[in-house]
Amino acid sequence: MKKYKNIIQNRKDASSKLRDVIPMQRLKDESWNLVAVSAGGLELASHIRGEFFNVIDFLFSEPILAPRNEDCEIARVSEKEEIVINEQLVGAFEIQYDYIYGEARRKHEEKILSYIYKYRKGRHFIDVEDKVVLLIDDGSETGFKFMTALKTVLVQKPKAVYIAVPILPSDILEQLEPFCDDIFFLYDIDDYVKTSLYYKEFKDIDDETIEKLLEEKQ
Repeated sequence: MKKYKNIIQNRKDASSKLRDVIPMQRLKDESWNLVAVSAGGLELASHIRGEFFNVIDFLFSEPILAPRNEDCEIARVSEKEEIVINEQLVGAFEIQYDYIYGEARRKHEEKILSYIYKYRKGRHFIDVEDKVVLLIDDGSETGFKFMTALKTVLVQKPKAVYIAVPILPSDILEQLEPFCDDIFFLYDIDDYVKTSLYYKEFKDIDDETIEKLLEEKQ
């Protein structure tokens, strides 16, 4: 882990380096839709877009946690109510699917809908049918956010779906590759620990910044 600690300065640095591996001319000419899967990914998306006028949106999702372990994410639900489940964990903990679907409904009603009204003023997630989509995050510890976003976006039948992420675990990279057209990344790490450890500066994104980024050049 020491080899990779603090290898990225901040999200602006990460996005600058990602612009070197993303085909930026295609991104502009084909009007790719930039879709963040986290608040940090939203900041990255804004920096990646830079002077271009591509649409940016935030696909909201919420974790579903194990009944007696709030540190263990067993599933995730998106704002379109698509659910991705870690079947191995569910089986190991003998968790009932009724619990997962019940929690998914609760998280959608109590959390996700409030995000939609707060940050997007009630606007629905963008229509990506026949569009090229670039899913963006500042890191990926479990791959849940990307898998949930992929499932949600692919239902809409986009033209193509790509992923941009500065750093992610090697095994998550392998899991994601079959479900998207390409993955643009800087580092894949075998013994991935926690995303913040790989950044020198990893600030939380406040509500005001999220609202501002979603309003920029839309």
